[in-house]
Amino acid sequence: MDLLEYQVKEWFGKIGIPVLPSQRIDHPADLKRLKIRYPIVLKSQVQGGEREKAGGVRIVETTIDAIAAAQNIFNLPIWGQLPEVLLAESKYDAQQEFYLAVVLDTTLCRPVLLGSQEANIEWETAGEKIQHVVVEQEFSPFYARRLALKMGLRGALMQSVSGVVEKLYQLFIQKDLDLVEIHPLGVNSAGQIMALNGKVRVNERAIKRHPDIADMAVKMMVKRDLEMHRHYVDQTSADWFDDSDHLEMQGKIGILGNGKGSVLTTLDAVIDAHGEPGKCVNLRHSFMSDTVLTTFNDRLISSLKNLANEQNIQVILVNFLGTVPQIDQLPEILTKFLQLDQGKITSEAFNGNKGQQQLDLPHLVMRLAGSEFRNVREYLSTLPTSNQSLIVVENLDEAVKEAVRLAKTPVVKKKELTTNN
Repeated sequence: MDLLEYQVKEWFGKIGIPVLPSQRIDHPADLKRLKIRYPIVLKSQVQGGEREKAGGVRIVETTIDAIAAAQNIFNLPIWGQLPEVLLAESKYDAQQEFYLAVVLDTTLCRPVLLGSQEANIEWETAGEKIQHVVVEQEFSPFYARRLALKMGLRGALMQSVSGVVEKLYQLFIQKDLDLVEIHPLGVNSAGQIMALNGKVRVNERAIKRHPDIADMAVKMMVKRDLEMHRHYVDQTSADWFDDSDHLEMQGKIGILGNGKGSVLTTLDAVIDAHGEPGKCVNLRHSFMSDTVLTTFNDRLISSLKNLANEQNIQVILVNFLGTVPQIDQLPEILTKFLQLDQGKITSEAFNGNKGQQQLDLPHLVMRLAGSEFRNVREYLSTLPTSNQSLIVVENLDEAVKEAVRLAKTPVVKKKELTTNN
């Protein structure tokens, strides 16, 4: 569950992370009773990204301008969602901007501290632009200082930033979070730091342990997911699973991604290309249905098998950006799945149990973007293609085009993949 920015700022302020004077705006008339000085920044409080590009962030100098801007923002849908709340915040002149985060790495089963001198960055695809420190033992300020040093910071700025990292980690642990980030952390000409924007993702399994978060969840979770994807529901009769990393649709193209952003971007592209999305899965996090610890590759294997068993799925469209854990195992996993020379798939390849079932596999379209996938792309290009179509590209539009084309081929009824014990 992702919080809205004004909720994140409240948490930041309580734990001691510097935030700007701000005020929640429930109606444009609230601006007549504004308690902070102009100029101010009005921000739409929605779950969708790229608010500024969509017109959901406005700088205003007077009350009249603020009321007019607020009326526009309240009626501006972003990712299909209208804001119920705006955030009015003091304007801040930043000379430098950094990125900081603490994230739960589900592969390592450890918290990881992230930092970069580039503010506008996605931690899932940042690669070499972002520094990281794994918290391998009990946390101490050493870990925060190590991250600041790896970011190239020194002196007073290093101390200030590492202090913020410590507080981020405290919040991460106290609230059972999957992710907490500041993007950006602003630094003004006097060297003062300020959390200008932030993001918090609560671990959904931990919500019931925190009554304050449970209250938020009742109001936010279902409504947020349904409204954000209302246009998808209208076109495809989709139903969200309780686990927000799964999306159930009835189309012919199954989608796998290594992050929620890559999945939703692919979903958008398929719909724009007049394709029919099917089940969509984000492989980055453990699934709600998992009863034991799983790795990224475990989830990839099970998702490929599950999509192959779906009667309506004719194409599996994979969109991996940047890198994935244990990337060296990817060629072996895909080879076992394809079994191109036999046109069949063995249950032993997936779960260690002997037995073989004939299965007409869906077409597989792989979009592998990033230098980390170079060896994988080269290996897959050498595989023979007999009964199974395999397409490997770097461009998402090209991958989507091929997936939509293949999905228009005649339906071949597949036999369900089962296990012989």
